[in-house]
Amino acid sequence: MSTCAVAALSSPPTSFTSERVTSGITASVQPSAFLGTKISVCKGASVLSRAVSASISRQPLVAPIRAQGVAAPADTKAPTTTKKTDTKSTVIITGASSGLGLATAKVLADSGEWHVIMACRDFLKAERAARAVGMPKDSYTVIHCDLSSLNSVKQFVDNVRQSGRPLDVLVCNAAVYLPTAKEPRYTADGFELSVGTNHLGHFLLANMLMEDIQHKENDTNRRVIIVGSITGNTNTIAGNVPPKANLGDLRGLAGGLDGVRSSVMIVGGEFDGAKAYKDSKVCNMLTMQEMHRRFHEKTGVTFASLYPGCIATTGLFREHYQLFRTLFPPFQKYITKGYVSEEEAGKRLAQVVSDPTLNKSGVYWSWNNQSNSFENELSQEASDAEKAKKLWEISEKLVNLS
Repeated sequence: MSTCAVAALSSPPTSFTSERVTSGITASVQPSAFLGTKISVCKGASVLSRAVSASISRQPLVAPIRAQGVAAPADTKAPTTTKKTDTKSTVIITGASSGLGLATAKVLADSGEWHVIMACRDFLKAERAARAVGMPKDSYTVIHCDLSSLNSVKQFVDNVRQSGRPLDVLVCNAAVYLPTAKEPRYTADGFELSVGTNHLGHFLLANMLMEDIQHKENDTNRRVIIVGSITGNTNTIAGNVPPKANLGDLRGLAGGLDGVRSSVMIVGGEFDGAKAYKDSKVCNMLTMQEMHRRFHEKTGVTFASLYPGCIATTGLFREHYQLFRTLFPPFQKYITKGYVSEEEAGKRLAQVVSDPTLNKSGVYWSWNNQSNSFENELSQEASDAEKAKKLWEISEKLVNLS
């Protein structure tokens, strides 16, 4: 069974929801923890599914919440300084205060070759996390960024520019995952929270920072990396566990996902927290490919996506049912054998950031059971060039870039 197949079982029969290969590019698929495993292991998945479903009736409902727009607090803004004189490359990682983002930040910081800008909603949490894992004091800077607020994203970009550091790599990693939400939550700008944060927040951030990345002179290691997910790929076992990702004709997104003028779901219809997350990851993977088509040839910037494996103990599942959080890690470790630690996943993402052999643009990277990287295939929808173009055009309007 694929590594995070049971993550898709996060949703009960009705609903559940945290966390981009281009036409003309040939991907070589190898046996791995994501593809090529026997489907008979799904018998174990049904056990977990029944256990989770049995606990649903005893769980409280999640009340709808509307996110508040927050400008960067005064003490979290990057200081206005003269340009740095050190020779380290600079990488921005969103969601770097925990999980995959923090693990990646530590690997890069410990290398001595990277200065990490930790783009985080909670400044103090990020600062404490960096210290707790022993990141060298001069290896990172925490700058406030709330991806659920377009104004906060714009303020973050201004603060990065004020820091005086030339930017080399952007990693779009942060994600909202609301598997048990019965009612939609909203961003400060009125979008459904999962898609508004995971897709639209990152879409604006990446587009604004392209100006900075593409103007970096005499450097071939300029990259934009968007973390994808196996659950958004319907060519995998995990991607076929209901509710499946499906963007349809994007009618909900075109209407603003506000629950008033349109549905809060991209495809339309009733809210489903698990599907909203999966749909947002398809958007992430489509965005990576469209950026590759629009910018790679003329700028030299490399665009890539990846699925680092199933990090079953990640805080990404913090809003899941307690029973699921208890059973999922051992299920992945001992039944599917697809478990990946945060530390190992961080090393994999750090590879995509810095490894000169992983500099091919337009690629969706995966790793096999021996931790060897390879170019993986995306589902038909997640690699649909026409849909990627339409998604781009709608998203530009929603974040006021067009």
